[in-house]
Amino acid sequence: MTIGVLALQGDFREHARMTLALGADVRLIRQPEDLRGVDGLILPGGESTTMGKLMGSFGLDHAIMECFNNGTLAIYGTCAGMILLAREIQDRTDQPRLGLLDVTVRRNAFGRQKESSEEDLAVEGLDPRFHAIFIRAPVIVRTGPEVKVLAAVSEGPVYVQQGRILVSSFHPELGTDTRIHQQFLRLAAQSHTQEV
Repeated sequence: MTIGVLALQGDFREHARMTLALGADVRLIRQPEDLRGVDGLILPGGESTTMGKLMGSFGLDHAIMECFNNGTLAIYGTCAGMILLAREIQDRTDQPRLGLLDVTVRRNAFGRQKESSEEDLAVEGLDPRFHAIFIRAPVIVRTGPEVKVLAAVSEGPVYVQQGRILVSSFHPELGTDTRIHQQFLRLAAQSHTQEV
């Protein structure tokens, strides 16, 4: 299985390292042609506005949407990746995004970087709890009918799935627990053989 990691900006190296450690082939995605043959795509944390503009400049936004809509590509977005996948961003109608996930997100919902936090999070399907790292994290304030909430905090959902898309507000790639990435690899493998 080949997993692509969007490598325009942000913490893509950490995602690549964790995914490689789980036995998948990893390809850094910088141009539309890099998407050929990937089973899954990770959109990392970083600066969502910058990432969105760079995706547009390189034509990656349309290429990702085409691969997703025409195939079995699974996508996992963390933090900024969640924002890029969201259909709506609260108070930001002009921000570039893919809009593939039927949610509304609120950026920096937990405050600025100095308010970053860690929490032992109850995640559906995982026992024991997952130690989640939140850095300038968004939160979901609206979910569509096909969106399944896998984890939430008092502010709202922070880990959800819609078909072949997973997103988290937190950064599993910055810790040592690989279970979230394992969930994504299973989703990518399942998506490759059948519709979710």
